[in-house]
Amino acid sequence: MTKSCPPPSTSDGAPAREEQARALCLRLLTARSRTRAELAGQLAKRGYPDDISARVLDRLAAVGLVDDVDFAEQWVHSRRTNAGKGKRALAAELRTKGVDNDVITAVLDGIKPAAERDRAEKLVRARLRRESLNNENDDARATRRLVAMLGRRGYSQSMAYDVVSTQLAAERERRRV
Repeated sequence: MTKSCPPPSTSDGAPAREEQARALCLRLLTARSRTRAELAGQLAKRGYPDDISARVLDRLAAVGLVDDVDFAEQWVHSRRTNAGKGKRALAAELRTKGVDNDVITAVLDGIKPAAERDRAEKLVRARLRRESLNNENDDARATRRLVAMLGRRGYSQSMAYDVVSTQLAAERERRRV
């Protein structure tokens, strides 16, 4: 009967713990990309010491598996395309993911105001098609609902109201013809 040799380690088992922490991070990264703060939080939740976490995360960052700037760019593109989120909502989501404010500002500065307005107009047009607009009460109700929808998605109140007013007038004109 042969004995298995334990991995080389010090008395505190640091290399083994470091390998376990690295394996955990790699498993988490296979599902989706994550920020350094998210991975650090998962490691802390599972009781890994800060020094081991820092070494593992530094190594993952050095090989390009953890990159908060790349994560933020991908997140913004995905959430704008699929969920129609505005800058304010995107910034809040990135903050909850642990992305640095400088990175958030840099990534969101790439979104042009005209592009943000265009996305808001598309969202409103899609919703307006389903609204009944038979009288002024319907207009007021649709305006409230659409401005609230844009507000929840992170668009400013003034832009939301302006976009809804413009699109509501265009939809009324389209239905008249």
